[in-house]
Amino acid sequence: MSIDTDRLTCDVCGFDGARWSDDDLERTLAHTDDLIGYVIAGAPDEASLATFSPDVAADPVVATHAVMHRLDELAAIRHSNEAFDPMVGAVASIQASSGGVPKLAVDQAIVGPGGIDGDGQSNRLHHGRPWQALCLYSAERLDELVAEGHPIGPGAAGENLTIRGVDWSRMRGGLTIEIGDVRLRTSSPAAPCRKIGHCFVGRHWNRIDHVEQPGWSRWYASVVRGGTIRPGDPLTVTA
Repeated sequence: MSIDTDRLTCDVCGFDGARWSDDDLERTLAHTDDLIGYVIAGAPDEASLATFSPDVAADPVVATHAVMHRLDELAAIRHSNEAFDPMVGAVASIQASSGGVPKLAVDQAIVGPGGIDGDGQSNRLHHGRPWQALCLYSAERLDELVAEGHPIGPGAAGENLTIRGVDWSRMRGGLTIEIGDVRLRTSSPAAPCRKIGHCFVGRHWNRIDHVEQPGWSRWYASVVRGGTIRPGDPLTVTA
C-alpha cells in the first residue's frame, strides 16, 4: 500500500483525504458498522469479519481512511474465500446534475474520488460521502418498474449510472465494477426517500427499499480508480 501522508491518498482503496469535509468524515465514521455489514452479509465467516472499530481518537481523515481501507480488505477476503461468478454488462446511460432530481443524461463523465465531475447534491445530509461517490441502478429494474406503471426513467431517482445486463438480485456490498480504467466498489444500498416519491404510483418510494424489496434497491459505490466513462462502455462485476 502506498499512502501520501500529506494528503492521505491511497492507491489501494482510492481514498483521498483532501476531498472530504469534516462532516463527510464524521458521517462516514458513524456508518462504519452498516458499511461493514453490507460487505460481509452472507459470508461464511461473517461473524469473524465483523470485528473492526476505527480509532475514534485518531485524526478524522486517518480514521475514515481506515474504514474505507477495511472495506477493501474485507472485499478481498471474500474474493479469496468465496466463489462469485463474474457478471458482464454495459453502461446503459450516465446521469448528472448540479443538485436534486432528476439527474440528466450526459454523453460522457469524468469520474474521480467524489464521483462524476460536475455532479452534486442539493442536500448533503444523507449524500455525498466517500462511499456514496456514485449511485448505480439497473436498466432492467427500471423497465420492470415502468411495466408496473411507475413514472420512472434513468436518473429520475437520482442514479448516476444505469447498468444493463447484470443480475441485480446478486448485487451486494464489496463488489468490484470495472469500466475500462475505472474501478468502483459497491458499498451500501441507497435508501429511498420522499424526494423521489414522484417516481412511484401512490408515492410508494419504498418500492425500491432494500429491506422491503431485496434486489430492487439502488447501490452506492466508492471510486477506487477514476477515469472517463461513456454510455455503451462494457463493464464487469466481480467479487
